[in-house]
Amino acid sequence: MANYITDRSFTDHIHHHIAIPKIYSPIKWKPVIIDTSEAKHIDMFKGIDYIFDDNHLQRTVQERFRERKYQQYSDFTIRYRRDSNIHSERHRSEYFKMKADFFTYGITNCYKEDLKQCTDFLKYAIIDLQVVYAKIDSGDILIKDNGQMTCRMVDKKIECPIKYNSDDSSSFFPIEIPFLVQLWGSDVIISQKGFL
Repeated sequence: MANYITDRSFTDHIHHHIAIPKIYSPIKWKPVIIDTSEAKHIDMFKGIDYIFDDNHLQRTVQERFRERKYQQYSDFTIRYRRDSNIHSERHRSEYFKMKADFFTYGITNCYKEDLKQCTDFLKYAIIDLQVVYAKIDSGDILIKDNGQMTCRMVDKKIECPIKYNSDDSSSFFPIEIPFLVQLWGSDVIISQKGFL
């Protein structure tokens, strides 16, 4: 529970103090205020963290922010399964429930233990999830339990490995942001810094 609270306070701090001014304000996305019970519902059942107004268009967003120790990676990750969970209805994770339009993924210039040092992103990207999911459905992005360590491009397709957390609590898959840009450009990456 302590890890969840630490992660949540880190994410909330980054969202309010860095993401809004550094990511969303420059593209003129304005936060939409929603009540607490609705926010909890859309987070739990639709994988939506926030809603923005983009010139009268509603944009739903899932966010994930990481500390600076992950700066060497050029991918973003989507949680896949939690097969060890005692509740079978919770085995299918973020990938299966996420209905957000966009995924905002950022690597900060700080560590979770020292939020006062958090002032910017080393890297961030806003990824169009509708495009990513369409590419998965069409077979242009393949999710494979193949033992690979990283994504690879094969015949203009991206093969993404399922990876397992060391505590066996869950699995996830990475998708290389440069590969997405190389194959589909601005159709999939709306805005970015540091990944290319």
